[in-house]
Amino acid sequence: MTAALLLETQKLRKEFGGLVAVDDVDFTVPEGAIVSLIGPNGAGKTTFFNMLTGVYKPTMGRVIFAGEDLTGKPPHAFTQRGIGRTFQNIRLFQNMTALENVLVGMHTRLRGNAIQAILHTPANKRSEQEARDRARGLLEYSGLRRKDEEIGRNLSYGDQRRLEVARALATEPKLLLLDEPTAGMNPQETGDFTAFVDRLRSERKLTVLLIEHDMRVVMGVSDRVTVLDYGEKIAEGEPKEIQKNERVVEAYLGKAALAQ
Repeated sequence: MTAALLLETQKLRKEFGGLVAVDDVDFTVPEGAIVSLIGPNGAGKTTFFNMLTGVYKPTMGRVIFAGEDLTGKPPHAFTQRGIGRTFQNIRLFQNMTALENVLVGMHTRLRGNAIQAILHTPANKRSEQEARDRARGLLEYSGLRRKDEEIGRNLSYGDQRRLEVARALATEPKLLLLDEPTAGMNPQETGDFTAFVDRLRSERKLTVLLIEHDMRVVMGVSDRVTVLDYGEKIAEGEPKEIQKNERVVEAYLGKAALAQ
């Protein structure tokens, strides 16, 4: 039985002046899959991500999520529908604690109103406590147990990456977009993070789309790989197919990939 499509783009295109950054890309992500997007620097991967989260409005084409056309909607609409993301350059609130960072991610899902907050009613206090308890649970799940009160900038690089994921999970996503999540990690951190991504799918039932340069991660965790080059989709398939695709080898992987 074929899985339902959670995300689909149709002829998605982004131009900056005369430059075509993403060139009419048709793309799908099945529900429950882990899909990787790869390609050389400047291939248009992050621009593509930015259109999937409302940061950029497409020049042409459509973004359809869970059957709804979200093209042109603002970023908060994408978050509310269930798309969470991390960034290539870590974007934590560096002077806030780990717990506070996760609570910020949770604000789109918190119940309550301004009057309750001003009067600090029992309902508001209860809601705040529930949010804190849930945030601590997400920190622990993400490998940051007992680091609730650590200031963001004081965490190790790997832990900052994990905190970004915990904050994204706080938005209650159906689809999690990870932009080069293992960049700058050592081999041990990379291995741990790869296993963590697999757990997000198996335990949290999340669908994952990642941009990643580390081919060991891509080949180890992906159900499907899509390759961009100069904004154009040049290949798509299972990891083993992509590894042997001559056009991909020429554009990105290099001849060493054929020997593996």
